[in-house]
Amino acid sequence: MPRFSVIVPAYTVQAYLPACLESVLSQSYEDLELIVVDDGSPDACGEIADEFAARDPRVRAVHLARNKGLGPARNAGISEATGDYLVFLDGDDSLTPHALRAIADRLKETGEPDILLCDHALAPWSGETVRNTVTGQLTEQGPAPFLLEDRPGLLRAPTAAWNKAYRREFVESGGFTFPSGHHADTPWTFPVLMTAESIATLDRVCVHHRQRRRSRALGTAGHFDIFDQYDRVFAHVDSRPELAQWRPVLFRRMVDDVWAVFADRDRLPRGSRGEFLRRARDHYHAHRTQGTDAAWAPAAHALWAGILASSAHEARPGPVPVRSWLRHKVIHLGLYRTYRVAELAQRLRRRAPMPVLRLAKALRAAALRLHYRVQLRLPLRENRAVFAAYGGRGHGCNPGALEEAFRTFAPHIRTAWIARPEHHHTIPTATLRLRPHTAAYWTALARSKYLVNNTDFDRRLVKRPGQVLVQTQHGTPLKHMGLDLQERPAAAGDLDFDEMLSGVDQWDHLLSPNRHTTLTWERVYPGGYTVLPYGYPRNDVFQRATSEDVRRLRESLGIPEGSVAILYAPTHRDYRRTQRTTLDLDRLLRRLGPRFVVLARAHHRHGGPLVSPATGRVIDVSDHPSVESLCLASDALVTDYSSLMFDYANLDRPIVIHADDQEAYEAARGTYFDLRSVAPGAVALSEDELTDIFATGHWRGSRSTQLRSAFRARFCPYDDGRAAERVVRHVVLGETELPPVIPLAERHPVPSAAAALDRFPLATVHRSAADMPVTETH
Repeated sequence: MPRFSVIVPAYTVQAYLPACLESVLSQSYEDLELIVVDDGSPDACGEIADEFAARDPRVRAVHLARNKGLGPARNAGISEATGDYLVFLDGDDSLTPHALRAIADRLKETGEPDILLCDHALAPWSGETVRNTVTGQLTEQGPAPFLLEDRPGLLRAPTAAWNKAYRREFVESGGFTFPSGHHADTPWTFPVLMTAESIATLDRVCVHHRQRRRSRALGTAGHFDIFDQYDRVFAHVDSRPELAQWRPVLFRRMVDDVWAVFADRDRLPRGSRGEFLRRARDHYHAHRTQGTDAAWAPAAHALWAGILASSAHEARPGPVPVRSWLRHKVIHLGLYRTYRVAELAQRLRRRAPMPVLRLAKALRAAALRLHYRVQLRLPLRENRAVFAAYGGRGHGCNPGALEEAFRTFAPHIRTAWIARPEHHHTIPTATLRLRPHTAAYWTALARSKYLVNNTDFDRRLVKRPGQVLVQTQHGTPLKHMGLDLQERPAAAGDLDFDEMLSGVDQWDHLLSPNRHTTLTWERVYPGGYTVLPYGYPRNDVFQRATSEDVRRLRESLGIPEGSVAILYAPTHRDYRRTQRTTLDLDRLLRRLGPRFVVLARAHHRHGGPLVSPATGRVIDVSDHPSVESLCLASDALVTDYSSLMFDYANLDRPIVIHADDQEAYEAARGTYFDLRSVAPGAVALSEDELTDIFATGHWRGSRSTQLRSAFRARFCPYDDGRAAERVVRHVVLGETELPPVIPLAERHPVPSAAAALDRFPLATVHRSAADMPVTETH
């Protein structure tokens, strides 16, 4: 009996089917059967299925006499399946490399759940790959397996069948089947999720879902079947009284899905939208549940909320969210003509002259200022904490580690994270998501007791008595910071020092990972705060991670097994107009040999990848949300003047400094010490020297180890894996007896993957003078 039965219905996908099937058969996890269902396809799909079946005994071709549709084709595959778990793919989709191995590992790790949800990426016809926007629902943090009640946000995830693995016995015992029709996944997904007694998630892209180019004339009456499909969903709920609690959630999801079809002008045939809305109105009345519309805000409140543009990202149960009020009203009353008028007004608004737009922005800004002043007069919420990092980027750095520690050690505190919408997928599902400069954002700043950031909050923040602001910062200072930039106008740019010091005056606590940082902060950011020399919370993971974590991270990044992965992370240059690196990574790798790869990480102010396009053994990781994960996945760090070196030293892995412009950098920015005299490892002043350091093994030699040990003793005294815990216990719980710091000699960070190799790969270096290959061993 195979572990997986991968079921692929095929209808008019002959151009894509071979790649789909190859993506399954080339998986590193081979314990599978592949069932290809030819759904009466008029093209060569059936022949392709037979060719693959003749070539590989794991493939079985099933031919239907006539086209029955996606749902019945999947049912035919289920009836042939013998595997422990069912996995579905559309005929033009593909599995990512090692996806089945990752799924198998997660199934074993979570005790064989009924359903495992994994992530996916959309692959539009234009060529790019876009990861699913609700990734945050798939976090692996917290207990697993779990029930749907523990994570109801999963009902907002895509209803696709191909982003899950299903235990076959669970499917058979529950009698679950797919209906016919365009929206066949809807009455399949909701019942299986509500019925499952154990659910787990895998935060990894396992499927690339192809989005083929649609013709503008492709609108089809088939989308009307969404009403029948939701009838099936509610019939399933009605037949099981224990599922009644899900009716309000499903009702709102139905409204959202119906609206998505109605609002997309290309999905319905011309002239049919009025009829579609009438059907939607009938279904609204048929399935409306008490409580979903009884608490609608009056029209005036809706208008006020529209002006404030309140965040719709605060997912909470209860009445219809404000931004859904209009769609519910339009569907509830069947207001097709009213909607058309509003649609026309929206188009006219987009074409409105600039003075009108400026007036609208001014009115919104005034409304938000008034809202904030009102909130400042309301009581503080003692059980609320709000976090942010890097001016609206995603969950991470020291605030991210502290946010997790708040939920672990002070679970009575409800946490919220401020980030721009494109970063919301990085925020854990247990954390409230806030968009900057919305009413919910200003409410959180005005009424949360705890404020945590690694930069300053909005300059308009009014810090109230009783609020506690924790400034975490985001690195050990090598380059000049704060008031020291007064002597460096080129580096300071438009920094307002008075405004900076006003922000410092709001700090209650400032984190520090070492004595050098403490002394520097107190001088360049003078204020009345308390320094907490507890270490940097973001580095806790280096002491907690395991070799299995390292393996999974390397696999997710595409690092070949047996390779040495160099993390290259240069810092920002104030004196350069463009940030193009002088290091030729492709040439470096050609000279070092095939066993080296580079993880290229651009500074967040760089504005793009270091290498474009990334090639072969250069893996661009500039957009990866967690630099700590990149550190764990790598075997060595190459940087210049980035503070990342101080964090990386906690891993006790090799660090090489590439400082080919040290004089120019020091002249423009200034440094607190000569890096060459306090280096964490070998120092290269040119690309050739950097090549020689890796080719000769000096990067991991005894001298480099000695330098790193002295560097760690000076800059890593507190980062023992419990920094976040110490902060929460002191600041939130008021404890004075804190966990003692584990001495450096007693810490055992997870070793790199390359440390397990008997011998490191040889590096073949082409000398520029003679252009002859020289192989150096050690």
